[in-house]
Amino acid sequence: MDRFVSNFTNKLDAKGRLSIPASFRAVMARDGFEGLYIHPSLDLQTLDCGGQALLNEIDAMIAPLSPYSTDRDAIAMTLLGESEILKIDGEGRISLTETLKEHAGITNEVTFVGAGQKFQIWEPARFRARLLEARQQTRELRQHMGSRPATTAGPSSLPPGARE
Repeated sequence: MDRFVSNFTNKLDAKGRLSIPASFRAVMARDGFEGLYIHPSLDLQTLDCGGQALLNEIDAMIAPLSPYSTDRDAIAMTLLGESEILKIDGEGRISLTETLKEHAGITNEVTFVGAGQKFQIWEPARFRARLLEARQQTRELRQHMGSRPATTAGPSSLPPGARE
């Protein structure tokens, strides 16, 4: 699988390093990016992390914009200018800078959260609170989209117009 999935909570070690979960390291190894690309999230007090796949998404967002537009400059400044590339040691650990820790409110423990092409690093209590909000938001979105929980298959489960 080439997606970051699940969540894991780890403590910072005595030297302030974080051990990246093995399944996340495996995805990163297949991605081929040297190190860990990381930037403060635009909307949340978390850190967005990944490799080449994440950078490709950022490049795709920037590409259609005029080379010297203020929109392009704003996105580049925020997603590239505030980013860091952290070295991953032989044990799969990284050291977050004080700027990154401050943005996410990280002190001695973090939760790694898979999000497809990227993963996030959260302060655990903030993650738990956000997860509750996200579940509710997902329920509301599902209802808005007209989806229903799965039921047994039958004529009533067919979309309108598909019944004979």
